[in-house]
Amino acid sequence: MAPSVDPHATGKLPVHDLPTPEPESPLRPRKPYRFSTLCATVENPDMKDQYGSSSVPIYQTATFKGVGAEYDYTRSGNPTRTHLQHHIAKISSAAHAFTVSSGMAALDVILRLLKPGDEIIAGDDLYGGTNRLLTYIKTHVGVTVHHVDTTDPTSLYPFIHPTKTAMVLLESPTNPLLKIADLAKISSDVKERAPDAIIVVDNTMMSPYLQRPLEHGADIVYDSATKYLSGHHDLMAGVMTCNRDDLAKKLAFTINSVGNALTPIDSFLLLRGIKTLALRMDRQQSNAQQVAEYLYSLGFRVHYPGLADHPGQDVHQRIADGNGAVLSFETSNKELSEKIVGGTNLWGISVSFGCVNSLISMPCVMSHASIDPATRAARGLPEDLIRLCVGIEDPHDLLDDLERALISAGAIAFDASQNKYVRVPDDDALSLAVQKLQLDGVLQDTEWFVSAPGKVILFGEHAVVHGVTAIAASVDLRCYGLSTPRQDRKLSIHLLDINNFYHEWDIESLPWNAVTPVPPGGEHPEELDQRLIEALNESPLKGIGEDQKAARGASLVFLYLYMILNRNEVRPAFNFTARSTLPCVRRQRHYWSIGGSPSHCPPAPSSSDHIHVSHQGRRAISPTTAEEVNKWAFVAEKILHGNPSGVDNSVAVYGGALAYTRPGFGKKSGMEGIQGFKSLKFLLTNSKVPRDTKKLVAGVGEKKANEPELVNGILDSIQSISDEARRALADPELPRDSLLSALSILMDENHKHLVTLGVSHPSLETIKAKTKEPHNLSTKLTDFKDEQLQDLIDDLIREGFQPYLTSVGGSGLGILSPYPGHRTRGSRLYHAPEGFGQVTPPDTPIPREPSPVQIVDGSENAANNLDPLRAPFVSSTVAELPEWAAELGRWAGNPCGASNTGPS
Repeated sequence: MAPSVDPHATGKLPVHDLPTPEPESPLRPRKPYRFSTLCATVENPDMKDQYGSSSVPIYQTATFKGVGAEYDYTRSGNPTRTHLQHHIAKISSAAHAFTVSSGMAALDVILRLLKPGDEIIAGDDLYGGTNRLLTYIKTHVGVTVHHVDTTDPTSLYPFIHPTKTAMVLLESPTNPLLKIADLAKISSDVKERAPDAIIVVDNTMMSPYLQRPLEHGADIVYDSATKYLSGHHDLMAGVMTCNRDDLAKKLAFTINSVGNALTPIDSFLLLRGIKTLALRMDRQQSNAQQVAEYLYSLGFRVHYPGLADHPGQDVHQRIADGNGAVLSFETSNKELSEKIVGGTNLWGISVSFGCVNSLISMPCVMSHASIDPATRAARGLPEDLIRLCVGIEDPHDLLDDLERALISAGAIAFDASQNKYVRVPDDDALSLAVQKLQLDGVLQDTEWFVSAPGKVILFGEHAVVHGVTAIAASVDLRCYGLSTPRQDRKLSIHLLDINNFYHEWDIESLPWNAVTPVPPGGEHPEELDQRLIEALNESPLKGIGEDQKAARGASLVFLYLYMILNRNEVRPAFNFTARSTLPCVRRQRHYWSIGGSPSHCPPAPSSSDHIHVSHQGRRAISPTTAEEVNKWAFVAEKILHGNPSGVDNSVAVYGGALAYTRPGFGKKSGMEGIQGFKSLKFLLTNSKVPRDTKKLVAGVGEKKANEPELVNGILDSIQSISDEARRALADPELPRDSLLSALSILMDENHKHLVTLGVSHPSLETIKAKTKEPHNLSTKLTDFKDEQLQDLIDDLIREGFQPYLTSVGGSGLGILSPYPGHRTRGSRLYHAPEGFGQVTPPDTPIPREPSPVQIVDGSENAANNLDPLRAPFVSSTVAELPEWAAELGRWAGNPCGASNTGPS
């Protein structure tokens, strides 16, 4: 016998039928219970528990015994679910309530009310899953879907047809732009013009506590109960409520037919969650208000109904009892938004909302990624939008974590004049200044300070030369460069981390007759100017011996770019000083781990790798000109390495992570950024063992020639590892613990293959053993305590290695603003010994007399209200350098790179 549909399955229940206690006397009647009391009090007069249980029992059964009884089959009805539906109807001003397996399942049940030829009017700012299901019924069911701006009720009028309009689907506030729809007016207007149209409202963003659309004319209201009604993200559920008997019968029939009713255990969990709905929502929307006001005060465009200038706030206040706990804001830069999201720690990166824990996401690459970019653009959904779903944590902790991410990403900077952090505009005067600074013009008496990250190859090292895709990422240990004007017609370079190397040249003595300058707007030829290189090696670099190979290479890049970028008009005199928080000994071998077992990684870039970044730092680093910067950085790489891949310079300029495949192997080649790459904790260890990269590469090539089957198989395996790692790193919905677990396994496999190729070293195996036991770094770093980490670092130091705790996936090139208004006056200047700040010491140290070589110091800079940078830059320790740089003021494009370990 087919299961019957019991009365409780229809969800027909009296409105607010929880009995109100009898009055104590006729003179003092009791008022009806308020919402929070209704939430916490689960009572159904028609279903008293036989044992007086204070909690609704879980009837975990598929069938019930007997014939013609109230319940026979859980698909059709279950006592636990009936209790839940009664409770939901009570708090929703509804006569009927239904619960199914998810919010999307609820919408699916509702849309089955439509038939081919019907028309539906929906908003233009909808949840991505809603849009996906509407697209499906449009193409497969023959239903016409009109998307309109529901913030303007009149925008619906042209699409309302008296007989064809079967449904109007609304959200208010919308997800994720928090647009407000006047539910009452739209419901009234539609009923007037199309009496049979069904008004459906997705109330997930508000929950019944803050908004009850049935009270404003809606016919059906649905919620993803996974969100606020549950509140803990430990179940999936969907809820539908209505007051019309005819609609209730149709919904009940579909649920019973397709069998997507909520399970008894989930019904119990949801019922338990609803008891604390009011308590949670009060705390969450209070926190959300503080976060929204904080972001608004920084100058971001914030979408939140609780802000006084939010469009439609008056409408929202009329139909809702609160502002909710979801807000969104725009940064005007997608890459910047990705860095902010990846830089948070307390805010979990997730596609959902409504949980007691705070969440952060980028809708266009996460929850709304199923909407094609063109449609998103047409509907005004910004690609840089960040959505915040605020939880119940202490608001001070939430704001502190968010502020740290904003600072690290370069979205805000400290303004000393206002004594607070302010937003760094994307197209402010700083960006314009960097664009206008040209070496073919007069170089102002201003110091220019730049910063760029290091780089590691996460997967594919030693295999990339054989066509395997390499996954590379930036390291938040950075190189810094400072150019300081001179007034003696000389050019000089100072590399503190390469044996304190210093050299200077008379500008007019450089081989200008050997250079062919690149014209303004032109590009460097494919081939290097060998004539210029030979002239530089024969004359200006002649005094730099082979024992100073790294310094000689850096000087060659410095002079080559200086001369080829010069327009033969004004030849500025300046000193360039470079420092690094990276180990600067070339050809060192390192070991690293990201919440997993260590894996082999390449040598860290030395200062010489990034001379070109400072020299080219005069260029803008906005997205429109970053490509030009990268092209010149690649020229510098060619000078240093002959035939580079372009990975190093791309990571240095753009930051983040990218995938690179070398051309010439019958597959798609080139570089592609890994969008949504999450910042990860990273332990970089300098083994202090010299390495010969060319020799190692040659060794792999020889092994491939001698054992092609073995090596080709290994290369195929490494390619598979790189592909899998790339998918995991780019997956916005992959939980962080799952990501770290996957990376751990892939790193372990990758290392075994590198050992087979013969590119490991005993020192690497020592480090691997140290990190494996007893520290067990194959587990995720979220379980790795600070004390354990310090023990590991101490062990590595005792073994003669040098570990660096940092992160990968951070920011790229940054330029400090030269404008006084963007600088922090009185920023901490570390003690500098006497004489620091001068490019060269005076011939005769006579007091009050200028040295033969002068830089622009405080006296000349006083007119510009700037503190001189070179003295503290040279005298700061490696540990002090990032913090000092971060305190200086506003940075263009990307931040200066103060350490940020990101979410673990």
